[in-house]
Parts: sequence; C-alpha cells; structure tokens
Amino acid sequence: MNLKTATRIVQRDGAPQTQRLQADICVVGAGISGISAAVEAARLGRKVVLVDGLPALGGQAVNSLIGTFCGLFSNGPDPYQFTHGIADDILRDLAAREALNYRWGGDWTTVMYDEVALSRWVEDAVYREGVTVILGGVLRRAGRDGRRITELDIATRYGDVTIEAEGFIDATGDAALAWLAGLPCREPEDGPVYGTQMLVLEGVNEDHHPPREAMTARLGEKGREYGMVRVDGFSFLFSGRGIALINMTHVETPLEPVAASARALEGKAQTDKVVDFLKAEYPAAFGDARVRAYGFPGIRQTRWIVGAHHLTVDEVRAGKKFDDAVARCAWAIELHDKPDSIVWESFAHDHVHYVPLGCLTPPDADNLLAVGRCIDADVSALSSVRVMGPCIATGAAAAHALDLAGSGSVHQIDRAALRERLYDNVDRTD
Repeated sequence: MNLKTATRIVQRDGAPQTQRLQADICVVGAGISGISAAVEAARLGRKVVLVDGLPALGGQAVNSLIGTFCGLFSNGPDPYQFTHGIADDILRDLAAREALNYRWGGDWTTVMYDEVALSRWVEDAVYREGVTVILGGVLRRAGRDGRRITELDIATRYGDVTIEAEGFIDATGDAALAWLAGLPCREPEDGPVYGTQMLVLEGVNEDHHPPREAMTARLGEKGREYGMVRVDGFSFLFSGRGIALINMTHVETPLEPVAASARALEGKAQTDKVVDFLKAEYPAAFGDARVRAYGFPGIRQTRWIVGAHHLTVDEVRAGKKFDDAVARCAWAIELHDKPDSIVWESFAHDHVHYVPLGCLTPPDADNLLAVGRCIDADVSALSSVRVMGPCIATGAAAAHALDLAGSGSVHQIDRAALRERLYDNVDRTD
C-alpha cells in the first residue's frame, strides 16, 4: 500500500488578498425569508450571492428548530393558503417525504415539519438554482454612495470577500445590513422581546400526551417549583413519530456579543429544567423521552429598519389593505415581552392583515429592502407578521421589487406590475 506522506510548508506573505464577487442581487441572511428571496431572484434570471454567518443554510427555520410554519393559512375551519412561491414547493416536497404534520384546528392551521428534511430542501433548492453561497460569512462593512449600497465586506475563516451588487436584501433578522450602512433602525423601547430556546424530544408516548390546556395550567401551578422562567408554552406532537417540539422557555437575545453568548448558555439550562418538569409531571408521556436536539437560540424581535411605512397594531387589527401590499397574514398578536408569559390576541375567521412594500423599503436607500423580521412595524404589529408565512412572502416581494427596479430606485417601480407578480401572495383565495 502506497501512503501519501509528503507535505509542504506555507506561511502568509504580506497582506491577505480579498476575493471580489459581483452579483445582480446580494441577499444577507439565509433564513426562510432570505432563502425565499434568493431562490425567487435566481428564478427571475438574476445572478445571486447569498451570505450567512452560520456554516449552514436555513437560519432559524432549520437551526433554531422552529418546527412549525405559522401564518401560511387563513383562520377558521375552511382555511386557504396565504403564501405560495417556495411555500408550495416545500409543502409538496416535504409531504412526499412524510416530513410534514398538518395541525388543522377550528381557528388555526399550522404545519409541523422535520427540520432535517427542510434543511436538505433548502440546500437542494439553492444549489439547483445556481445561487452563489458564502457560509460562515460575517458582515463587517456596508459601503454606500449616496442613496445606494455599493458593496459589502464579508469576513470568513478562509479570507475576506467583497461583494458588489446592483441590489441588496437585508434578511439578517437584526437589520445588520441597514445598521452597518448607517440607516435608522428601531429597537423595542420598553424592555426586550424574549426569544425561545427550542428543543426536540423523541421517545414520547403519544397515547399519554396531555392536552395543551391542561399542560398550560400545570405549568402555571408548578413550573416555578422546577426553576422555570416561563410558566406557559406548549408541546407539539409530530403525530406517529413519538416526537414532540417543546416551546417553554424565555431567553433575552441582546445585540452584544458577550451577553448574547451568555444568554445562549442560559437558554440551554432553562430547557433542562423543562425536561425535568415534563418527566416528573407527565411520566407516562415523557418518562422515557430523550433530547434529540437543542436548537440555536430562537430570536423573535431585536432590531429592525425604519421604512417608508410604519405598520401599526391598529392597522393590523383593522385588516387595512394597502395598494402596495406584498404579504398577508392572520396570525395573532403574539408578544413575548414578559419573562414568564406572553400576550396573545387572536383574530376572527375572516380576518386578514397586510404588509405594504413601504415596510420593506428604507426611505434613504434606493437599492435595499428588508425582509422577514427586519421590516418596519411597531412592536405589537411586528409580533403578528414575523412568522414564517409573511417571511416567505416578503422575501419573494423583495426579489421582484429589485428585479423591476434594475439600476433604478425601488421607490419608483411600477407598483401595479409588482402587485400582478405577487397576486398569489396577496389576492389569491383558492
């Protein structure tokens, strides 16, 4: 057997070289909104570069174990789908792999998914559409020339990259691109909005899984005895698999590196107390369960853009329909602004609320749009439109807006043409 043993000695010589990439559209953030934007832009024939700080695609949808598509359907016993585009492809392809579990309710329809299957779907879609991907890429600088973003400087463990593009999409979740470009941003004024450390349990005995209402009551009665911070939450069963998705923690998600790292460790400690509670209080259901996965810290609302339009909770409650609507939803106002509980305000079966293009477009930039939880709204309004359905829809809208704008301004595009392109996500009701 001939073994290779030869090596060579290398040493950095002088300043490191920066690799330069050019694109039509650069998307920063590979969560579900960024994936929607990148895939949609590529299908429009645009050259796309997609950047994410993690070494894997999928953002929170995959790596934080969100586990449910919320906001994809209307309320009530006869729901119709609000958001299409990649949502259609995901629902079709994951259903074929038996990786979905529809939870049809009298008021809500949510769709549980296998995060491993979604991860592979995302990777295949990005690869198939020819998107150039930079993983483990940390945004360091956003260059501007007047009203236009011109380039981004990205740091990776393999060297630096500079990306020049005609248009940019901020799908970072924390408005990091807009922030580094010096554009105004919003943060919650009256304390943090808490995130959640999710986990997946396997080996759950489904026959003995308690009803959600009973579990919520027990949490309120006994959760503090186990040292739990949040004393509400839920356990969602993936029917037929003995798997439960657990959402019972509240963790601060500060935008400061040392504190953020500390809170991430605190979140894991909270989940261990949740497991202790479940095993002790419901031994028939969870006594033999084991943790399959801890997610990355799940972040809800931290920092977002100041847009041309500021969506208000009154507009959400009224179901105001905008001429430049690009997304719709009927999800509840779901505000996680207290450590121990949440504010939940649901809507009637015929309720629909909308997101206008103005919420995606910073007024001082011509070639930048924000998507997902980066869009402009007040704290309560954002809590109702930051879920998966509207995130997919705003990602698609940003791709089409930049496609229509070309080298011009997203503030001056043909909005009727954009509305026609986005018919499935705004007006379709079949």
